[in-house]
Amino acid sequence: MRSLLSTLAILFVQTLLVVCSPLQVLAVDNVNFSVHVENQTRVRDGMSRRHHRVYQLYSRTSGKHVQVLGRRISARGEDGDKYAQLVVEADTFGSQVRIRGKETNYYLCMNRRGKLVGKKASSRSADCVFVEKVLENHYTALMSARYTGWYVGFTKRGRPRRGPHTLPNQQDVHFMKRPPPGEQPHPQPFLFTTVSKRSKRVRAARPS
Repeated sequence: MRSLLSTLAILFVQTLLVVCSPLQVLAVDNVNFSVHVENQTRVRDGMSRRHHRVYQLYSRTSGKHVQVLGRRISARGEDGDKYAQLVVEADTFGSQVRIRGKETNYYLCMNRRGKLVGKKASSRSADCVFVEKVLENHYTALMSARYTGWYVGFTKRGRPRRGPHTLPNQQDVHFMKRPPPGEQPHPQPFLFTTVSKRSKRVRAARPS
């Protein structure tokens, strides 16, 4: 009887240690996984393969597309305009991107005054890194990775807004990604599969 009680006591203590150990680790180390993921998102990963995509950014306010005209940036491009073809480079764990004009080879950047400017492709400045954010209304916003809270935005006339004057809920910073003309994805037809009573009977009659 004593041996049985001692065995049960040992099992109880082992179970208690297994349950309490993770809680103690979290309490001591104060692990915050959301912060960890956010930090990893901001780290530029030199080991991962870089992904390049080409698309147009349609501005919700101007009704036109973002253009990289060398050092000048605007949102007055028509659909298919050569200056509106943007090469988006992503080489991080999260959603950090660099946007380059395919025609001019200049990057879309935001300087310390919050002004949108174009910089040569040889520049690896942190001013040219943005964080893609998909909003609740399904539009995309681009926030400066260096100047948190400053967004890429344009007026109704397609003129750039300075970063300090932007907010994520403003229509000025809302964009829609569009593929270049001629590169529209072809939707695959959806195939329906019908199951009749006869097919069920045939399947059930087949030997396993």
